[in-house]
Amino acid sequence: MEVTDPSVAIGFILMSASTTWEYFTAPLLIHNTKTILDNFGSDGWELVTVLPGPTGEQLVAYFKRPKS
Repeated sequence: MEVTDPSVAIGFILMSASTTWEYFTAPLLIHNTKTILDNFGSDGWELVTVLPGPTGEQLVAYFKRPKS
């Protein structure tokens, strides 16, 4: 996406083509989902996807953030 007007990009982090990411996975407890996601979000982690865990009974959240 090309942004010619900087006001359009407010709220977005523009990444260069060479952005290096770090990744993190965490079990997602159904009874505490919002708190878990809010905590990781406040630490700069962006939720990528949620998939069933190895047993199928637990969910696993996959996060990423730019590596510093």
